[in-house]
Amino acid sequence: MRTGSDGGKRAPGDPRESTRTLILVQMLLAALMLLAATLVVLSGMVRYPTLLVISLAVTFVTCAAALLINWPRYPRLLRIVLPVLNAAAIGMLRESSPAADLGLLWIFPAIWTAWSFGLAATLGMLVSIAVAYWGLVALRDTGATPTSAALGPLVIATLAVITQLVSRRVRAQQDLLQGQAQSLQHAVERARRQEDLVTDVLDAVDFEVVVYGADGRVVVANEAHHGLQTLREHAGEKLYRADGYTPMDPRDQPSARASRGETVERELHWYGAPGRDRRALETTTRRLQDWRGQDVGIVMVSRDATAEELAVRARADLVASVSHELRTPLTSILGFLELAAETDGLPAGTRRGLQIAERNAGRLLTLIGDILTTSAHSREGIALTVTPVPESLSEVVGAAIEAASDQARSRQMRIDATGVEPTWARIDVDRIRQVADNLISNAIKYGRDGGRIAVGVTSDGRHAWIVVRDDGPGISEQELPLLFDRFFRSDRVRNTSTHGSGLGLPISRDIARAHGGDITVQSTPDEGATFVVRLPAVVPGPATGAPSAAATGSAHPSPTHEERG
Repeated sequence: MRTGSDGGKRAPGDPRESTRTLILVQMLLAALMLLAATLVVLSGMVRYPTLLVISLAVTFVTCAAALLINWPRYPRLLRIVLPVLNAAAIGMLRESSPAADLGLLWIFPAIWTAWSFGLAATLGMLVSIAVAYWGLVALRDTGATPTSAALGPLVIATLAVITQLVSRRVRAQQDLLQGQAQSLQHAVERARRQEDLVTDVLDAVDFEVVVYGADGRVVVANEAHHGLQTLREHAGEKLYRADGYTPMDPRDQPSARASRGETVERELHWYGAPGRDRRALETTTRRLQDWRGQDVGIVMVSRDATAEELAVRARADLVASVSHELRTPLTSILGFLELAAETDGLPAGTRRGLQIAERNAGRLLTLIGDILTTSAHSREGIALTVTPVPESLSEVVGAAIEAASDQARSRQMRIDATGVEPTWARIDVDRIRQVADNLISNAIKYGRDGGRIAVGVTSDGRHAWIVVRDDGPGISEQELPLLFDRFFRSDRVRNTSTHGSGLGLPISRDIARAHGGDITVQSTPDEGATFVVRLPAVVPGPATGAPSAAATGSAHPSPTHEERG
Protein backbone atom coordinates (compact mmCIF):
# COMPACT_ATOMS: atom_id res chain seq x y z
CA MET A 1 0.00 0.00 0.00
CA ARG A 2 1.14 3.53 -0.78
CA THR A 3 0.93 6.46 1.64
CA GLY A 4 -0.92 9.77 1.12
CA SER A 5 0.20 13.28 1.96
CA ASP A 6 -0.47 12.74 5.65
CA GLY A 7 1.29 9.41 5.84
CA GLY A 8 -1.98 7.47 5.79
CA LYS A 9 -2.20 4.30 3.69
CA ARG A 10 -3.95 4.18 0.35
CA ALA A 11 -4.47 1.38 -2.11
CA PRO A 12 -2.25 1.27 -5.18
CA GLY A 13 -4.15 1.33 -8.46
CA ASP A 14 -3.78 1.61 -12.14
CA PRO A 15 -2.65 5.21 -12.98
CA ARG A 16 -4.82 5.27 -16.08
CA GLU A 17 -7.87 4.22 -14.08
CA SER A 18 -7.09 6.91 -11.48
CA THR A 19 -6.83 9.56 -14.21
CA ARG A 20 -10.16 8.54 -15.72
CA THR A 21 -11.80 8.77 -12.30
CA LEU A 22 -10.34 12.26 -11.74
CA ILE A 23 -11.65 13.50 -15.11
CA LEU A 24 -15.10 12.01 -14.50
CA VAL A 25 -15.43 13.62 -11.04
CA GLN A 26 -14.24 16.97 -12.34
CA MET A 27 -16.67 16.92 -15.27
CA LEU A 28 -19.61 16.03 -13.00
CA LEU A 29 -18.76 18.78 -10.53
CA ALA A 30 -18.29 21.32 -13.34
CA ALA A 31 -21.63 20.36 -14.84
CA LEU A 32 -23.30 20.80 -11.44
CA MET A 33 -21.74 24.27 -10.96
CA LEU A 34 -22.72 25.30 -14.49
CA LEU A 35 -26.29 24.20 -13.77
CA ALA A 36 -26.31 26.13 -10.49
CA ALA A 37 -24.96 29.26 -12.20
CA THR A 38 -27.60 28.98 -14.91
CA LEU A 39 -30.41 28.70 -12.36
CA VAL A 40 -29.09 31.69 -10.44
CA VAL A 41 -28.91 33.83 -13.58
CA LEU A 42 -32.40 32.80 -14.72
CA SER A 43 -33.86 33.55 -11.28
CA GLY A 44 -32.28 37.02 -11.25
CA MET A 45 -30.51 36.46 -7.94
CA VAL A 46 -27.04 37.46 -9.16
CA ARG A 47 -25.63 40.32 -7.06
CA TYR A 48 -21.99 40.26 -8.21
CA PRO A 49 -21.73 39.13 -11.86
CA THR A 50 -17.95 39.49 -11.85
CA LEU A 51 -17.57 36.82 -9.18
CA LEU A 52 -19.92 34.57 -11.15
CA VAL A 53 -17.79 34.93 -14.28
CA ILE A 54 -14.57 34.33 -12.32
CA SER A 55 -16.13 31.21 -10.70
CA LEU A 56 -17.07 29.77 -14.09
CA ALA A 57 -13.61 30.64 -15.47
CA VAL A 58 -11.89 28.82 -12.61
CA THR A 59 -14.18 25.84 -13.19
CA PHE A 60 -13.29 25.86 -16.90
CA VAL A 61 -9.57 25.98 -16.05
CA THR A 62 -9.88 22.99 -13.68
CA CYS A 63 -11.71 21.01 -16.37
CA ALA A 64 -9.01 21.81 -18.91
CA ALA A 65 -6.31 20.84 -16.40
CA ALA A 66 -8.04 17.56 -15.67
CA LEU A 67 -8.23 16.75 -19.38
CA LEU A 68 -4.86 18.01 -20.62
CA ILE A 69 -2.34 17.30 -17.86
CA ASN A 70 -0.70 13.85 -17.74
CA TRP A 71 -1.28 13.40 -14.01
CA PRO A 72 0.60 10.05 -13.54
CA ARG A 73 3.85 11.85 -14.39
CA TYR A 74 3.50 14.20 -11.38
CA PRO A 75 3.33 13.58 -7.62
CA ARG A 76 -0.04 12.57 -6.37
CA LEU A 77 -0.22 15.49 -3.97
CA LEU A 78 -0.41 17.84 -6.96
CA ARG A 79 -3.88 16.55 -7.78
CA ILE A 80 -5.28 18.22 -4.67
CA VAL A 81 -5.07 21.50 -6.63
CA LEU A 82 -8.26 20.52 -8.47
CA PRO A 83 -10.59 20.14 -5.44
CA VAL A 84 -8.99 23.28 -3.89
CA LEU A 85 -9.75 25.29 -7.04
CA ASN A 86 -13.23 23.84 -7.13
CA ALA A 87 -13.80 24.87 -3.49
CA ALA A 88 -12.62 28.40 -4.35
CA ALA A 89 -14.90 28.50 -7.41
CA ILE A 90 -17.86 27.37 -5.29
CA GLY A 91 -17.06 30.09 -2.74
CA MET A 92 -17.08 32.77 -5.46
CA LEU A 93 -20.29 31.33 -6.91
CA ARG A 94 -21.94 31.48 -3.49
CA GLU A 95 -20.73 35.05 -2.92
CA SER A 96 -22.00 36.14 -6.36
CA SER A 97 -25.58 35.44 -5.18
CA PRO A 98 -25.73 35.16 -1.39
CA ALA A 99 -29.48 34.73 -1.37
CA ALA A 100 -29.22 31.46 -3.30
CA ASP A 101 -27.18 29.90 -0.44
CA LEU A 102 -25.09 27.66 -2.69
CA GLY A 103 -22.67 26.73 0.13
CA LEU A 104 -23.87 23.14 0.15
CA LEU A 105 -21.91 22.63 -3.08
CA TRP A 106 -18.80 22.55 -0.87
CA ILE A 107 -19.88 19.01 0.01
CA PHE A 108 -18.48 17.74 -3.29
CA PRO A 109 -14.83 18.93 -3.04
CA ALA A 110 -14.87 17.92 0.63
CA ILE A 111 -16.00 14.40 -0.24
CA TRP A 112 -13.55 14.24 -3.15
CA THR A 113 -10.66 15.23 -0.87
CA ALA A 114 -11.76 12.75 1.83
CA TRP A 115 -11.98 9.90 -0.66
CA SER A 116 -8.85 10.56 -2.69
CA PHE A 117 -6.39 12.02 -0.19
CA GLY A 118 -5.26 11.50 3.36
CA LEU A 119 -6.70 12.65 6.65
CA ALA A 120 -4.51 15.76 6.82
CA ALA A 121 -5.70 16.99 3.42
CA THR A 122 -9.30 16.32 4.44
CA LEU A 123 -8.94 18.30 7.67
CA GLY A 124 -7.32 21.17 5.76
CA MET A 125 -10.16 21.23 3.27
CA LEU A 126 -12.82 21.16 6.02
CA VAL A 127 -11.15 23.99 7.97
CA SER A 128 -10.88 26.08 4.81
CA ILE A 129 -14.55 25.50 3.96
CA ALA A 130 -15.68 26.28 7.52
CA VAL A 131 -13.65 29.52 7.64
CA ALA A 132 -14.95 30.59 4.23
CA TYR A 133 -18.55 29.68 5.12
CA TRP A 134 -18.65 31.36 8.49
CA GLY A 135 -16.56 34.28 7.24
CA LEU A 136 -18.95 35.06 4.43
CA VAL A 137 -21.91 34.69 6.78
CA ALA A 138 -20.30 37.15 9.19
CA LEU A 139 -19.39 39.68 6.49
CA ARG A 140 -22.75 39.74 4.78
CA ASP A 141 -26.17 39.43 6.25
CA THR A 142 -27.75 36.60 4.28
CA GLY A 143 -30.63 36.11 6.60
CA ALA A 144 -29.32 32.73 7.77
CA THR A 145 -30.12 31.73 11.35
CA PRO A 146 -27.26 30.85 13.71
CA THR A 147 -28.43 27.24 13.71
CA SER A 148 -28.35 26.93 9.93
CA ALA A 149 -25.05 28.80 9.77
CA ALA A 150 -23.52 26.36 12.25
CA LEU A 151 -25.01 23.22 10.72
CA GLY A 152 -23.74 23.86 7.19
CA PRO A 153 -20.02 23.19 7.86
CA LEU A 154 -20.88 20.49 10.39
CA VAL A 155 -22.93 18.57 7.79
CA ILE A 156 -20.12 18.91 5.28
CA ALA A 157 -17.58 17.74 7.87
CA THR A 158 -19.75 14.79 8.87
CA LEU A 159 -20.12 13.63 5.29
CA ALA A 160 -16.38 14.06 4.72
CA VAL A 161 -15.50 12.02 7.84
CA ILE A 162 -17.90 9.27 6.81
CA THR A 163 -16.38 9.30 3.35
CA GLN A 164 -12.88 9.11 4.84
CA LEU A 165 -13.84 6.06 6.95
CA VAL A 166 -15.54 4.35 4.03
CA SER A 167 -12.54 5.16 1.86
CA ARG A 168 -10.15 3.56 4.34
CA ARG A 169 -12.31 0.47 4.59
CA VAL A 170 -12.66 0.15 0.82
CA ARG A 171 -8.93 0.60 0.34
CA ALA A 172 -8.18 -2.02 2.97
CA GLN A 173 -10.44 -4.44 1.12
CA GLN A 174 -8.77 -3.46 -2.14
CA ASP A 175 -5.37 -4.13 -0.58
CA LEU A 176 -6.56 -7.53 0.59
CA LEU A 177 -8.10 -8.41 -2.75
CA GLN A 178 -5.07 -7.19 -4.63
CA GLY A 179 -2.77 -9.23 -2.37
CA GLN A 180 -4.93 -12.30 -2.90
CA ALA A 181 -5.00 -11.63 -6.64
CA GLN A 182 -1.20 -11.35 -6.70
CA SER A 183 -0.86 -14.57 -4.67
CA LEU A 184 -3.29 -16.30 -7.01
CA GLN A 185 -1.40 -14.98 -10.02
CA HIS A 186 1.89 -16.23 -8.59
CA ALA A 187 0.31 -19.60 -7.85
CA VAL A 188 -1.06 -19.79 -11.39
CA GLU A 189 2.33 -18.90 -12.84
CA ARG A 190 4.06 -21.43 -10.60
CA ALA A 191 1.53 -24.10 -11.54
CA ARG A 192 2.03 -23.27 -15.22
CA ARG A 193 5.80 -23.55 -14.86
CA GLN A 194 5.45 -26.85 -13.01
CA GLU A 195 3.03 -28.11 -15.66
CA ASP A 196 5.48 -27.15 -18.41
CA LEU A 197 8.31 -28.87 -16.51
CA VAL A 198 6.27 -32.04 -15.97
CA THR A 199 5.23 -32.04 -19.62
CA ASP A 200 8.84 -31.68 -20.76
CA VAL A 201 9.96 -34.48 -18.43
CA LEU A 202 7.15 -36.82 -19.51
CA ASP A 203 7.88 -36.15 -23.18
CA ALA A 204 11.60 -36.79 -22.60
CA VAL A 205 11.18 -40.32 -21.19
CA ASP A 206 10.95 -43.29 -23.52
CA PHE A 207 8.08 -45.03 -21.74
CA GLU A 208 4.39 -44.34 -22.02
CA VAL A 209 2.62 -42.32 -19.32
CA VAL A 210 -1.16 -41.89 -19.54
CA VAL A 211 -3.49 -40.43 -16.90
CA TYR A 212 -7.16 -41.41 -17.02
CA GLY A 213 -9.74 -39.25 -15.26
CA ALA A 214 -12.50 -40.55 -13.02
CA ASP A 215 -14.75 -40.81 -16.08
CA GLY A 216 -12.24 -43.07 -17.91
CA ARG A 217 -11.14 -40.47 -20.44
CA VAL A 218 -7.50 -39.62 -21.13
CA VAL A 219 -6.42 -36.49 -19.24
CA VAL A 220 -2.63 -36.50 -19.80
CA ALA A 221 -0.55 -38.43 -22.34
CA ASN A 222 3.13 -38.00 -23.23
CA GLU A 223 4.82 -38.28 -26.62
CA ALA A 224 5.73 -41.96 -26.11
CA HIS A 225 2.02 -42.75 -25.78
CA HIS A 226 1.33 -41.68 -29.35
CA GLY A 227 4.04 -43.99 -30.70
CA LEU A 228 2.73 -46.96 -28.71
CA GLN A 229 -0.82 -46.09 -29.69
CA THR A 230 0.21 -46.42 -33.33
CA LEU A 231 1.68 -49.82 -32.46
CA ARG A 232 -1.57 -50.89 -30.80
CA GLU A 233 -3.64 -49.78 -33.75
CA HIS A 234 -1.33 -51.65 -36.10
CA ALA A 235 -1.60 -54.81 -33.98
CA GLY A 236 -5.39 -54.61 -33.96
CA GLU A 237 -6.87 -57.70 -32.34
CA LYS A 238 -3.52 -59.51 -32.20
CA LEU A 239 -2.87 -59.16 -28.48
CA TYR A 240 -1.24 -61.96 -26.47
CA ARG A 241 -0.50 -62.67 -22.83
CA ALA A 242 2.95 -62.91 -21.22
CA ASP A 243 3.71 -66.31 -22.76
CA GLY A 244 3.39 -64.72 -26.21
CA TYR A 245 0.97 -67.38 -27.52
CA THR A 246 -2.27 -67.12 -25.52
CA PRO A 247 -4.64 -64.60 -27.16
CA MET A 248 -5.93 -61.83 -24.89
CA ASP A 249 -9.41 -60.39 -25.04
CA PRO A 250 -9.16 -56.66 -25.92
CA ARG A 251 -11.30 -55.94 -22.88
CA ASP A 252 -8.58 -57.44 -20.68
CA GLN A 253 -5.69 -55.39 -22.04
CA PRO A 254 -4.13 -52.92 -19.56
CA SER A 255 -5.37 -49.77 -21.30
CA ALA A 256 -8.98 -50.99 -21.19
CA ARG A 257 -8.61 -52.08 -17.57
CA ALA A 258 -7.01 -48.76 -16.64
CA SER A 259 -9.88 -46.83 -18.21
CA ARG A 260 -12.22 -48.88 -16.00
CA GLY A 261 -10.21 -47.93 -12.91
CA GLU A 262 -8.53 -51.32 -12.35
CA THR A 263 -4.94 -51.58 -11.11
CA VAL A 264 -2.26 -53.61 -12.90
CA GLU A 265 1.14 -54.63 -11.53
CA ARG A 266 3.92 -55.05 -14.12
CA GLU A 267 1.77 -57.04 -16.51
CA LEU A 268 3.54 -58.22 -19.66
CA HIS A 269 1.67 -58.57 -22.93
CA TRP A 270 2.63 -58.90 -26.59
CA TYR A 271 1.31 -56.91 -29.54
CA GLY A 272 1.39 -58.78 -32.81
CA ALA A 273 1.21 -62.46 -33.74
CA PRO A 274 4.20 -64.74 -33.03
CA GLY A 275 6.91 -63.90 -35.49
CA ARG A 276 9.51 -61.24 -36.13
CA ASP A 277 7.44 -58.04 -36.03
CA ARG A 278 5.96 -58.00 -32.53
CA ARG A 279 6.53 -55.96 -29.40
CA ALA A 280 6.32 -56.73 -25.69
CA LEU A 281 5.01 -54.09 -23.28
CA GLU A 282 5.17 -54.16 -19.49
CA THR A 283 2.41 -52.11 -17.88
CA THR A 284 1.73 -50.86 -14.37
CA THR A 285 -1.26 -48.80 -13.24
CA ARG A 286 -1.78 -46.90 -10.00
CA ARG A 287 -4.82 -45.15 -8.58
CA LEU A 288 -4.68 -41.37 -8.08
CA GLN A 289 -6.24 -39.79 -5.02
CA ASP A 290 -6.97 -36.19 -4.05
CA TRP A 291 -6.25 -34.58 -0.69
CA ARG A 292 -9.45 -36.13 0.70
CA GLY A 293 -8.34 -39.63 -0.23
CA GLN A 294 -10.95 -40.04 -2.96
CA ASP A 295 -10.10 -41.63 -6.30
CA VAL A 296 -9.75 -39.05 -9.06
CA GLY A 297 -8.32 -41.25 -11.79
CA ILE A 298 -5.56 -43.69 -12.60
CA VAL A 299 -2.08 -43.42 -14.13
CA MET A 300 -0.76 -46.06 -16.53
CA VAL A 301 2.94 -46.50 -17.24
CA SER A 302 4.05 -48.82 -20.06
CA ARG A 303 7.53 -49.57 -21.31
CA ASP A 304 8.81 -51.47 -24.30
CA ALA A 305 10.30 -54.68 -22.88
CA THR A 306 10.81 -56.46 -26.22
CA ALA A 307 14.60 -56.52 -26.17
CA GLU A 308 14.67 -57.68 -22.56
CA GLU A 309 12.13 -60.44 -23.12
CA LEU A 310 13.81 -61.69 -26.28
CA ALA A 311 17.16 -61.77 -24.46
CA VAL A 312 15.69 -63.72 -21.54
CA ARG A 313 14.04 -66.20 -23.88
CA ALA A 314 17.20 -66.57 -25.95
CA ARG A 315 19.23 -67.26 -22.82
CA ALA A 316 16.69 -69.78 -21.57
CA ASP A 317 16.63 -71.53 -24.94
CA LEU A 318 20.43 -71.65 -25.05
CA VAL A 319 20.72 -72.96 -21.49
CA ALA A 320 18.05 -75.56 -22.09
CA SER A 321 19.65 -76.71 -25.34
CA VAL A 322 23.16 -76.95 -23.91
CA SER A 323 21.96 -78.61 -20.71
CA HIS A 324 19.95 -81.17 -22.63
CA GLU A 325 22.91 -82.00 -24.82
CA LEU A 326 25.13 -82.46 -21.74
CA ARG A 327 22.67 -84.59 -19.84
CA THR A 328 22.71 -87.57 -22.21
CA PRO A 329 26.48 -88.18 -22.19
CA LEU A 330 26.64 -87.55 -18.43
CA THR A 331 24.02 -90.22 -17.81
CA SER A 332 26.09 -92.64 -19.84
CA ILE A 333 29.28 -91.63 -17.98
CA LEU A 334 27.58 -92.21 -14.62
CA GLY A 335 26.39 -95.63 -15.69
CA PHE A 336 29.85 -96.76 -16.78
CA LEU A 337 31.49 -95.28 -13.66
CA GLU A 338 29.06 -97.23 -11.50
CA LEU A 339 29.83 -100.46 -13.39
CA ALA A 340 33.55 -99.82 -13.18
CA ALA A 341 33.39 -99.13 -9.44
CA GLU A 342 31.61 -102.48 -8.87
CA THR A 343 34.35 -104.45 -10.65
CA ASP A 344 35.98 -106.97 -8.33
CA GLY A 345 39.68 -106.75 -7.57
CA LEU A 346 40.09 -103.00 -8.11
CA PRO A 347 42.82 -101.38 -6.03
CA ALA A 348 41.48 -99.22 -3.21
CA GLY A 349 42.96 -96.05 -4.70
CA THR A 350 41.37 -96.72 -8.09
CA ARG A 351 38.00 -97.51 -6.53
CA ARG A 352 38.16 -94.34 -4.48
CA GLY A 353 39.01 -92.31 -7.59
CA LEU A 354 36.07 -93.81 -9.44
CA GLN A 355 33.78 -93.00 -6.54
CA ILE A 356 34.98 -89.39 -6.52
CA ALA A 357 34.43 -89.15 -10.27
CA GLU A 358 30.98 -90.69 -9.87
CA ARG A 359 30.08 -88.29 -7.09
CA ASN A 360 31.19 -85.23 -9.08
CA ALA A 361 29.44 -86.47 -12.20
CA GLY A 362 26.28 -86.90 -10.14
CA ARG A 363 26.65 -83.38 -8.83
CA LEU A 364 27.05 -82.11 -12.37
CA LEU A 365 23.96 -84.04 -13.46
CA THR A 366 21.99 -82.49 -10.58
CA LEU A 367 23.17 -79.05 -11.63
CA ILE A 368 22.07 -79.69 -15.21
CA GLY A 369 18.72 -80.88 -13.93
CA ASP A 370 18.29 -77.65 -11.98
CA ILE A 371 19.14 -75.61 -15.06
CA LEU A 372 16.66 -77.56 -17.17
CA THR A 373 13.99 -77.08 -14.52
CA THR A 374 14.66 -73.35 -14.49
CA SER A 375 14.58 -73.12 -18.27
CA ALA A 376 11.26 -74.91 -18.52
CA HIS A 377 9.21 -72.35 -16.64
CA SER A 378 7.42 -69.19 -17.62
CA ARG A 379 8.66 -65.80 -16.59
CA GLU A 380 6.28 -65.67 -13.61
CA GLY A 381 7.78 -68.70 -11.84
CA ILE A 382 8.73 -72.32 -12.18
CA ALA A 383 5.89 -74.52 -13.39
CA LEU A 384 6.52 -77.49 -11.10
CA THR A 385 4.38 -80.59 -11.01
CA VAL A 386 4.04 -82.13 -7.56
CA THR A 387 2.02 -85.08 -6.33
CA PRO A 388 1.55 -84.61 -2.57
CA VAL A 389 0.61 -87.65 -0.49
CA PRO A 390 0.72 -88.24 3.28
CA GLU A 391 4.32 -89.22 4.08
CA SER A 392 6.69 -89.17 7.03
CA LEU A 393 8.52 -85.88 6.70
CA SER A 394 10.95 -86.82 9.45
CA GLU A 395 12.05 -89.92 7.49
CA VAL A 396 12.64 -87.86 4.33
CA VAL A 397 14.75 -85.34 6.23
CA GLY A 398 16.54 -88.13 8.10
CA ALA A 399 17.55 -89.73 4.79
CA ALA A 400 18.89 -86.36 3.60
CA ILE A 401 20.93 -86.01 6.81
CA GLU A 402 22.38 -89.51 6.40
CA ALA A 403 23.32 -88.80 2.77
CA ALA A 404 25.11 -85.58 3.77
CA SER A 405 27.07 -87.14 6.63
CA ASP A 406 30.17 -87.92 4.58
CA GLN A 407 30.25 -84.39 3.18
CA ALA A 408 29.94 -82.94 6.70
CA ARG A 409 32.68 -85.20 8.10
CA SER A 410 35.06 -84.10 5.35
CA ARG A 411 34.89 -80.61 6.87
CA GLN A 412 34.81 -81.77 10.51
CA MET A 413 31.24 -80.48 10.83
CA ARG A 414 28.58 -82.01 13.06
CA ILE A 415 24.92 -82.37 12.08
CA ASP A 416 22.66 -82.21 15.14
CA ALA A 417 19.45 -84.13 14.35
CA THR A 418 18.00 -84.17 17.88
CA GLY A 419 15.31 -81.73 16.76
CA VAL A 420 13.87 -84.16 14.20
CA GLU A 421 10.53 -85.28 15.65
CA PRO A 422 8.11 -87.81 14.14
CA THR A 423 6.14 -85.62 11.73
CA TRP A 424 3.81 -86.38 8.86
CA ALA A 425 2.99 -84.01 5.99
CA ARG A 426 1.31 -84.01 2.62
CA ILE A 427 4.34 -83.92 0.34
CA ASP A 428 5.91 -85.11 -2.88
CA VAL A 429 8.76 -87.18 -1.42
CA ASP A 430 11.22 -86.68 -4.27
CA ARG A 431 10.67 -82.94 -4.39
CA ILE A 432 10.89 -82.41 -0.63
CA ARG A 433 14.00 -84.63 -0.51
CA GLN A 434 15.47 -82.24 -3.10
CA VAL A 435 14.66 -79.30 -0.79
CA ALA A 436 16.16 -80.97 2.27
CA ASP A 437 19.29 -82.04 0.36
CA ASN A 438 19.76 -78.49 -0.92
CA LEU A 439 19.35 -76.78 2.47
CA ILE A 440 21.65 -79.20 4.32
CA SER A 441 24.19 -79.17 1.49
CA ASN A 442 24.21 -75.36 1.53
CA ALA A 443 24.72 -75.33 5.30
CA ILE A 444 27.74 -77.62 4.87
CA LYS A 445 29.04 -75.84 1.79
CA TYR A 446 28.89 -72.31 3.19
CA GLY A 447 29.48 -73.05 6.88
CA ARG A 448 32.74 -72.96 8.82
CA ASP A 449 35.07 -75.93 9.13
CA GLY A 450 34.33 -77.71 12.39
CA GLY A 451 30.98 -75.94 12.74
CA ARG A 452 27.60 -77.25 13.82
CA ILE A 453 24.42 -77.68 11.79
CA ALA A 454 21.09 -78.08 13.60
CA VAL A 455 18.27 -79.76 11.70
CA GLY A 456 14.75 -79.91 13.12
CA VAL A 457 11.39 -81.26 11.97
CA THR A 458 8.17 -80.58 13.87
CA SER A 459 4.47 -79.85 13.43
CA ASP A 460 1.78 -77.74 15.07
CA GLY A 461 -1.06 -79.85 13.69
CA ARG A 462 -1.75 -77.49 10.83
CA HIS A 463 1.72 -76.97 9.38
CA ALA A 464 4.84 -79.07 9.30
CA TRP A 465 8.20 -77.35 9.62
CA ILE A 466 11.74 -78.11 8.52
CA VAL A 467 14.37 -75.94 10.22
CA VAL A 468 18.03 -75.90 9.16
CA ARG A 469 20.35 -73.67 11.16
CA ASP A 470 24.11 -73.19 10.76
CA ASP A 471 26.75 -71.14 12.57
CA GLY A 472 28.53 -69.97 9.42
CA PRO A 473 29.37 -66.42 8.28
CA GLY A 474 25.72 -65.54 7.67
CA ILE A 475 24.19 -63.32 4.99
CA SER A 476 24.41 -59.54 4.79
CA GLU A 477 21.28 -57.42 5.11
CA GLN A 478 21.72 -56.10 1.56
CA GLU A 479 21.94 -59.58 0.01
CA LEU A 480 19.17 -61.20 2.05
CA PRO A 481 16.29 -59.96 -0.20
CA LEU A 482 18.14 -61.32 -3.28
CA LEU A 483 18.79 -64.76 -1.86
CA PHE A 484 15.95 -66.48 -3.74
CA ASP A 485 16.65 -64.79 -7.08
CA ARG A 486 17.75 -67.14 -9.82
CA PHE A 487 21.49 -67.29 -10.47
CA PHE A 488 22.22 -65.01 -7.51
CA ARG A 489 25.44 -65.67 -5.59
CA SER A 490 26.78 -63.35 -2.92
CA ASP A 491 30.02 -61.46 -3.41
CA ARG A 492 31.62 -63.35 -0.51
CA VAL A 493 30.88 -66.73 -2.12
CA ARG A 494 31.81 -65.66 -5.65
CA ASN A 495 35.29 -64.78 -4.47
CA THR A 496 35.87 -68.30 -3.11
CA SER A 497 36.31 -71.71 -4.68
CA THR A 498 32.91 -72.89 -3.44
CA HIS A 499 30.90 -74.06 -6.43
CA GLY A 500 27.24 -73.29 -7.00
CA SER A 501 24.78 -72.15 -9.64
CA GLY A 502 22.46 -69.89 -7.65
CA LEU A 503 19.49 -72.11 -8.57
CA GLY A 504 19.08 -74.38 -5.56
CA LEU A 505 17.25 -71.94 -3.27
CA PRO A 506 14.91 -70.52 -5.96
CA ILE A 507 13.94 -74.05 -7.01
CA SER A 508 13.49 -75.12 -3.37
CA ARG A 509 11.20 -72.18 -2.69
CA ASP A 510 9.11 -72.93 -5.79
CA ILE A 511 8.82 -76.55 -4.66
CA ALA A 512 7.63 -75.45 -1.22
CA ARG A 513 5.13 -73.01 -2.73
CA ALA A 514 3.86 -75.70 -5.11
CA HIS A 515 2.96 -77.66 -1.94
CA GLY A 516 1.09 -74.66 -0.54
CA GLY A 517 3.94 -73.70 1.77
CA ASP A 518 6.97 -71.42 1.64
CA ILE A 519 10.61 -70.95 2.67
CA THR A 520 11.86 -68.05 4.79
CA VAL A 521 15.30 -67.16 6.06
CA GLN A 522 16.77 -65.18 8.93
CA SER A 523 20.43 -64.33 9.16
CA THR A 524 22.86 -62.13 11.04
CA PRO A 525 26.38 -61.60 9.67
CA ASP A 526 28.94 -63.77 11.51
CA GLU A 527 26.17 -65.56 13.42
CA GLY A 528 24.89 -68.01 10.79
CA ALA A 529 21.58 -68.40 9.00
CA THR A 530 18.30 -70.18 9.70
CA PHE A 531 16.09 -71.54 6.91
CA VAL A 532 12.50 -72.52 7.70
CA VAL A 533 10.34 -74.59 5.34
CA ARG A 534 6.59 -74.58 5.93
CA LEU A 535 4.50 -77.45 4.55
CA PRO A 536 0.92 -78.66 5.05
CA ALA A 537 0.80 -81.15 7.89
CA VAL A 538 -1.41 -84.25 8.22
CA VAL A 539 -2.47 -85.94 11.42
CA PRO A 540 -0.97 -89.46 11.42
CA GLY A 541 -3.45 -92.27 11.83
CA PRO A 542 -4.74 -95.49 10.24
CA ALA A 543 -5.10 -93.79 6.85
CA THR A 544 -1.42 -92.97 6.78
CA GLY A 545 -0.26 -96.27 8.17
CA ALA A 546 1.27 -94.66 11.26
CA PRO A 547 0.16 -94.25 14.87
CA SER A 548 -1.66 -91.06 15.67
CA ALA A 549 -0.26 -88.39 17.94
CA ALA A 550 -2.85 -89.22 20.55
CA ALA A 551 -1.86 -92.88 20.47
CA THR A 552 1.81 -92.16 20.96
CA GLY A 553 1.06 -89.64 23.68
CA SER A 554 3.31 -87.04 22.13
CA ALA A 555 2.47 -83.59 20.95
CA HIS A 556 4.99 -81.78 18.85
CA PRO A 557 5.37 -78.09 19.62
CA SER A 558 5.36 -75.61 16.78
CA PRO A 559 8.62 -73.87 16.00
CA THR A 560 9.44 -70.63 17.72
CA HIS A 561 8.97 -67.24 16.08
CA GLU A 562 12.66 -67.19 15.22
CA GLU A 563 12.44 -70.58 13.52
CA ARG A 564 9.45 -69.56 11.45
CA GLY A 565 11.21 -66.46 10.21
